[in-house]
Amino acid sequence: MKQLLTGNEAIARGAYEAGCTVAAAYPGTPSTEILEALSQYKEIYCEWSVNEKVALEVSGGASFAGSRAFCAMKHVGLNVAADPMFTIAYTGINGGLVINTSDEPGMHSSQNEQDNRYYARHAKLPLVVPSDSAQCRDFMLEAYRISETFDTAVLFRTTTRVCHSKSLVELHEPMRVPQRAYTKDLKKNLMTPGNSRPRHVDVEARLVKLAEYAESTPLNFIEEDGNTLGVISTGIAYQYAREVFSDRADYFFIGFSFPLPMKAVRKFCEVHETILVIEENEPFIEDEIRKAGIACLGKDLLPACGELSPKIIADACSHLPEASTYAPSVHSDASLPPRPPALCPGCPHRGIFHVLSKQKNIVASTDIGCYTLGAFPPFSVGDFFFCMGSSITAGIGFKRSDMSCGTETRGVFAIIGDSTFFHSGMTGIADAVYSRTPVVTIILDNRITAMTGHQHNPGTGMTLMGEQAHEIDLGELVRALGVREDHIRKVNPNNLKACSEAVNDALIAQEPFVIIARVPCALLPQVRKRAESKWFQVDAQACTGCRACIRIGCPAITFRDSAAVIEPDICAACGVCFQVCTFKAISMGGNKT
Repeated sequence: MKQLLTGNEAIARGAYEAGCTVAAAYPGTPSTEILEALSQYKEIYCEWSVNEKVALEVSGGASFAGSRAFCAMKHVGLNVAADPMFTIAYTGINGGLVINTSDEPGMHSSQNEQDNRYYARHAKLPLVVPSDSAQCRDFMLEAYRISETFDTAVLFRTTTRVCHSKSLVELHEPMRVPQRAYTKDLKKNLMTPGNSRPRHVDVEARLVKLAEYAESTPLNFIEEDGNTLGVISTGIAYQYAREVFSDRADYFFIGFSFPLPMKAVRKFCEVHETILVIEENEPFIEDEIRKAGIACLGKDLLPACGELSPKIIADACSHLPEASTYAPSVHSDASLPPRPPALCPGCPHRGIFHVLSKQKNIVASTDIGCYTLGAFPPFSVGDFFFCMGSSITAGIGFKRSDMSCGTETRGVFAIIGDSTFFHSGMTGIADAVYSRTPVVTIILDNRITAMTGHQHNPGTGMTLMGEQAHEIDLGELVRALGVREDHIRKVNPNNLKACSEAVNDALIAQEPFVIIARVPCALLPQVRKRAESKWFQVDAQACTGCRACIRIGCPAITFRDSAAVIEPDICAACGVCFQVCTFKAISMGGNKT
């Protein structure tokens, strides 16, 4: 049976058919849907781990126990999981272990576009790179075979377009893979220095065997028809190359990207007048080919920044006769009007950002989530961030700099979401308490992992598999980490008066202070249902046109004929606009229906 699947759904299907029994991940675009799809197969234990490091350690432990295991994350998540990954490269596995990294050329929702293929070389792990959904499913099965054949974890790299594009996938029944026996082996699995040194030698020997496998694996294949142009490509770039050059070029598709099949590559290059290497972002394959003394075209024509597309490739290679006849099937010069990102109507972050925007002598160290949008107008609350969880620790450093240089009158706020706090914010609070740094942490608890599509976390009381779980109370947690009881405030962020009082108390505190702003995300089904019959309206006669309501940045509020207007179908009835209107021109409206 064939089914139209996204790459992420096909990866999940491949893991299921391969007999995976344990899977863990932290949600992050473009990888999120893999675990959501995998959790539909109830034979597999699936969890949203608190961060990517934990996810890989859970999967690694399951592999040690003898199960086929899987771990997924976006590209920057692999930075978090790098610590266990590099050591797992030494220990090897028991049950097959596949680590998915979903890279994001173009940075649609990421802070960088690092090319994680280099992690394979650095950690000395085999690298598998599919180009469409069918290959995602097929290559997953082969990745588990590679893992168990060569006693290694396998890095499985996709990119945004592969993750989210759909193509036909042939479905099969899942394998019945029994749990492998566990045998205690300290020399292999316990990486003390005395054990690690000989394991490094084993890793190097394994690389030699993997290089031999690369020469014959079906993951790499050649399509030849006697053309003078030879294209070497991988991932989605291969599909783009096929569209541009069609049957006017020969192709060497590299699905097993590390170690490279250099004997086969050299043989392919010898029979073609021109070699063109097409890959997104870094010249990972191209550099290896050039180091082997083989002349080729690549990044001297194609950009290293952003996503590729058939048009970008055709334009860059327009001087090649094989590309000169390419005509895009769809072309339009129409440009869309700019659409700056904005918090949703009724977003519970809006109130606290409005209050903070009134403060004139603060710096806000922000973090990764919906609330990053608070850094932009109309709030402009947010000065910098590095990565998940850095808001608190970077805020500590900023505050310590002020204290050392005599400018400590400036308030330093660290803004972080609930899921991000569980991910990597707890250590920041511990550091603030230990160092007695008076940084103010605002935990925006909207009761879900909102930015990536409403995944559960340790504070929601529900697991990925739909089971009830212990709900970790953020107030109790920060108190356990050492924050004084009288330095913890729980507020409704839609209550501007309560938020203002908490912020003012925090500014005069001489020790770490935590504000927990808790209201569920406005897009949660239960919240939307409660707001169905409620909305606020503007009395045009009472409206003075002061635009105070406009400055809260709510998409439901517009301006017409010198007066504010609230769209009832968009309004989520949070009431923030009602509180900022000093002329009482805003009131609760009637029934929307």
